[in-house]
Amino acid sequence: MAISKLGVIWNPSKPGGDQLRSAVEDVFGDADGTEVEWWETTLEDPGRGQAADAVAAGCDVVVAAGGDGTVRAVAEGLAGTDAALGIVPRGTGNLLARNLSIPLNDPSAALIRVRDGEEKKIDIGWVDVDGEEHAFVVMVGFGIDAQMLVETDEDLKDRAGWLAYVEAMGRALAGTEMTDIALSLDDGEVQELRGHTMLIGNCGMVQGGIRLLPDAVLDDGQLDMLLVSAEGALQWLDTVRSVVWENGIRRIFGAVDEAVSTNSTTHVAAERISVELSSPQIFEIDGEEVGEVSRFSVRVQPAAISVR
Repeated sequence: MAISKLGVIWNPSKPGGDQLRSAVEDVFGDADGTEVEWWETTLEDPGRGQAADAVAAGCDVVVAAGGDGTVRAVAEGLAGTDAALGIVPRGTGNLLARNLSIPLNDPSAALIRVRDGEEKKIDIGWVDVDGEEHAFVVMVGFGIDAQMLVETDEDLKDRAGWLAYVEAMGRALAGTEMTDIALSLDDGEVQELRGHTMLIGNCGMVQGGIRLLPDAVLDDGQLDMLLVSAEGALQWLDTVRSVVWENGIRRIFGAVDEAVSTNSTTHVAAERISVELSSPQIFEIDGEEVGEVSRFSVRVQPAAISVR
């Protein structure tokens, strides 16, 4: 379907702005009748307001050119509208782009996919923290994943990208502690559990092709949860085996067809999940650390947005 008006929302703090503009011109300059309008993100508004402005301006496709934070904010602004989302990855994680197999480090290839690709409806997750609801397109949670964001050296992240997270993992492991968890799935009875890491996601692949949530599908109307309760070296080995072997290599070769839970890893799926923690934990939304939380709830909005 031809694009009549394209909106581009970009993060000017990311390098490569001239390359992005050149790629848009190359890909859409000869497109018959496609009008292009640009919006910049700001520290105060990373993309939600600009997405609303793009919809009001009549854009039928809105491109988020930036990292996971920009993509999440733009998706939040487009949820429930008729405008489709396009993605030009310009961050470190680019997790939704990876899960959609969008070309990385190649703005022209990503834009060609926006121009020529078919639209696909995907779900969006919403998380309520302290009475304020935020959208997410990849995953939210606490524990090692969130702690790594806090422990990661920003200068090293700028120089080394994902390798900075590997450097931070050792300190993150030392910084996570077990906590009591009251969990309710789909408004069911409260379950009393213990763990140090919980991830709830709309899709499950992270850097390196590792699938932390192997059953997560972008358009199944559910959210998937992983709870890790490993203590000591043996249980950590069990956790690694679960992620890399049972839910990784064996899954690829068809030996298992659903996520395998172990003594230290629990996988479940639900439309709504409510969590109360006995002690506050550092929380992240699509890779962005948002401080400590003691309780939160998540819900899925099925087929909330079209991705092109």
